[in-house]
Amino acid sequence: MATKKDSAMRRTDASVERFLAGVADEQQQEDARRLCAMMQEITGEPPALWGTSIIGFGTYHYRYASGREGDSALASFSPRRQHLAIYLVSEFEDRHQSALARLGPHKSGKGCLYIKRLDDVDHDALRELIDRSVRVRKGIDRAPA
Repeated sequence: MATKKDSAMRRTDASVERFLAGVADEQQQEDARRLCAMMQEITGEPPALWGTSIIGFGTYHYRYASGREGDSALASFSPRRQHLAIYLVSEFEDRHQSALARLGPHKSGKGCLYIKRLDDVDHDALRELIDRSVRVRKGIDRAPA
């Protein structure tokens, strides 16, 4: 049986452009468009709306030790009211401390990176974090144990 979380991360046919046009704050809308272009360049995949508010690029299949499995976006983000939420591989804070140190002002959670403005962070460090996350999900780089 599908859970609410499962349906939230399903790729939809909704318009990414229409979603971005609906971002109320003008600066946040511009940041979301720029981040969208950056992620498309990094992944080589077009943007797609996942659920109602997540912009994702490409797909990968995951399987947890518990047996739970599914498909998700290789790279994704969501323009939230307070910040841009960028979804990376879990435990990225431990794996990529040098890139985070160069990044600039941010907050992080289990698999999320939160930034207020794109111009406030180092774009090379951000690209590195996104690229490394994509490479781990593609199986090109091994995630450290």
